Parts: sequence; structure tokens; C-alpha cells
Amino acid sequence: MTVQDEQFVTEVMKQVDRDHLLDAVCGLIDIPSPTGAERPAASWLVDHLADAGVDATLQVIDDEQANAVGVLPGDPDGDTVLLYAPLDTYTTGIEALDIPDAGPRLREDMQPHATVYDDIIVGLAAGNPKGHAACILVAIEAMRRAGVDLPGDVVAGFGAGGMPSFAVDGVGVPGRANTGHGVGATFLLERGFATDHAIIAKPGWTVSHEEVGLTWVEVEIPGQHSYVGSRHRMPYRNAARDAARVIEVLEDWCETYAEHHETGTMRPQGVVSSVHGGFERLAASTTASVRVRMDIRMTPEQTAPSVVREVRTALAPLETQLGACFTVRQIASVPASRTDPAAPVVRATVAAWEAVAGERHEPVLANSGATDANILRMRGVPTARVGMPKVQQGPDGRPVDFTLGMNAVDVREMRRLVEVLVRSVRGVWGSRQE
Repeated sequence: MTVQDEQFVTEVMKQVDRDHLLDAVCGLIDIPSPTGAERPAASWLVDHLADAGVDATLQVIDDEQANAVGVLPGDPDGDTVLLYAPLDTYTTGIEALDIPDAGPRLREDMQPHATVYDDIIVGLAAGNPKGHAACILVAIEAMRRAGVDLPGDVVAGFGAGGMPSFAVDGVGVPGRANTGHGVGATFLLERGFATDHAIIAKPGWTVSHEEVGLTWVEVEIPGQHSYVGSRHRMPYRNAARDAARVIEVLEDWCETYAEHHETGTMRPQGVVSSVHGGFERLAASTTASVRVRMDIRMTPEQTAPSVVREVRTALAPLETQLGACFTVRQIASVPASRTDPAAPVVRATVAAWEAVAGERHEPVLANSGATDANILRMRGVPTARVGMPKVQQGPDGRPVDFTLGMNAVDVREMRRLVEVLVRSVRGVWGSRQE
């Protein structure tokens, strides 16, 4: 970076302190925003941005769902840059909806209430995505307060429906089905905020230029509805038993699938995520069918239909062995995506990461996480991903499991990410001019 570039960064970072970071992340954590009901959090962001002098818009999707957008105008002839993060939480923070699937009880970190333990903030989505959204909020407000000249517009986008989720029963507008899988990012770009470059803030102390997509597959296993007292007297096929064998085959297949499709920085994983079937009120009966659902990640070289065909092929020997016919169908899909690593936004973000980390950036391999970066790239916006490392130890010294990793953030790492974002924005313009 030039002397002028470094002065830009210095002036902006003077406006970033611990209080700004805590105010941003705690304010977001304290507002529940399950998928389909992010509008209150988006409204809070719009008010916060407007109070800081940023041109802010509440981009309404429906009565319960909305995006928040802030724009810092720059040279109208310059390239525009989007800083983006989603707003919705992986779980809901509502005991009746989260327990027992997310755990035996609703722990402190699983609730939409921020608690500060020295440098660690705990609360629902503190790490993912709200800590990252807070960094974007602090970055754009700091640029506004610093009064620096911008060679192009900077847009801060906070999107609804970023989680890989169908509609949540009891949350959002009743009957609304398309509330997740990037609906907010799609709406953001469709309705006036498409940019030349984008940087998405999501977990991982690294810079990524590509990521997996996903296909959700449902396998239906046929059975015979019958009665325990007649098992020995009537035709009998227990779909629950056959489903167990299907699950075992699919879980083993996921291991070889990932190895077979590894490419670039991606190693696409798959899991059997849920099983549905049977009368819970009638333990005496077998069911006519059981449905097994999977999330199977895929690379840009794959398509959703090709993934479905692979699942059918994997199950064919078991169908023959059992004398059964399984129905395999696709129920959701988001394509994988890739930005040229030589693109200005990727080069700028890597350079920013190296300046803050003080070391050479080496790509992290075997990734299988999907984000709204796929949506941004599908809409034609070259996109880089960068984020914070997950907290390694809980405030009480306990190990960090998946849930606490999502629900805790280190304020020191937040400041580092803000600097990466600020440097990246400035660097995009410099890279573009080379």
C-alpha cells in the first residue's frame, strides 16, 4: 500500500475502540433474529447507521423479514465495494424450538442476550454471524467519522435469511417458505445494491475465493403399515429397520464422496441430518414410509442433479439386497462458486490479511462451509471471504464445542477484522488501478 493508503487506514482505525465494538456486537446479540424474523435487528442497524451519519435503508422483504443497508458515497465514477454479513441465527434462542435437537438444555450462550467476560462476549450468534456483522458496522461508521475521501461507494449490507434453512415453524410470516438459503442477499442485489466487488465476513481467519454449494436430498424408504400383534401373521416390512441400513450406507458413502470430489480448497462433505416417519402416538404400529434427509456439499464442477444420481447409485446395491425401491429427490440446492484469485477484491483482501496478521497468507484447504458468497457470485459480483478465528476456550475454561464456537467472539479479534476490512476496501481501489 502507498503512504496515502496507510494514512487512510490509520485515520479510520483511530475511530475504532473497544466501546464501539462492544456496542455493536452486544446490540445485535440482544435482538432475536431467527431465520424469517430478522426485521427488528435490521431496523436497529438502520437506526445505528443513520445516527452515525450513514445513508441507511431498511429493505423490507415482508412484515418480519428485512435487510439493512448503509452507503458511504464516494467518487461516482469509481468502483463500488460491498461489505456483507447475514443477520439470522443458526438456532432460534427459543427453548421450544431448539431443545432437544440443539442440546439437552438452552445454555447461556444459546440465548439472545450478550454477556461480556473480559475480552470474550457470549450470546446467541456472537461469533457467527453477529460478531462479523458488528465488524462491518464498526468499519463503515469509522470510515464515516474519519471523513476520508472514497474513490468509490462503500456499501454495508446486512442480509436476512443467510442460513441454510427452510422456514421455521412459529417464526416469521405464516405460510412463507423461502426465508433462508440466501433470500436476503438475493433481494439486496436485485433491488438496487449490486456492486463491482464484495467482501463477505464469515468465520475463519483466512481469505477464501471459492466455496462449496449444497444439495439437500431426501430419501424415502417404503414399508408396510402394520401392527405388532400381527407381525407374525401378515406381510411385514419395517421401514424403520431399512432406514437404519440406508443411513449406514449413506454415512459410509459420504467419506468416499468427499475424497472423490476434493478440488482446490474444497473438500465437500455430506451428512444424514434427520429422520422422519411413524406414529409417535402409536408405538404398536410400523409406518408405511420413513424419510431420511441429507445435506451434501458440492464443488463448482458438480450440479444438483449429478449429486442426486450419485446418491441413487450408492443405494442401488441395498435396494437389490432388500428387494425395495427407494425414492431419491432433491429438495434444495445452492450452486458452488469461485472468484478468480487474481481478481482485485481477492488480491486486496489477501494483502490486507497479511498486513494485519504479519505473515504470508496460505490458503486453508479441505473447506466445506457454504455462505451467501455463493449468492453474491451467482449475481455476478466477484467476492472474497474473510473472518475471525473461532474462540478456542470458553470464558469458564470449558472446551469450545460447535455451539459455543458459533456463540462466542473475542473483541480483540473483532478489531483485527475491522482493520482487515478497512484495508481491503482501500486495497480494492489500488488493485483496480494497477
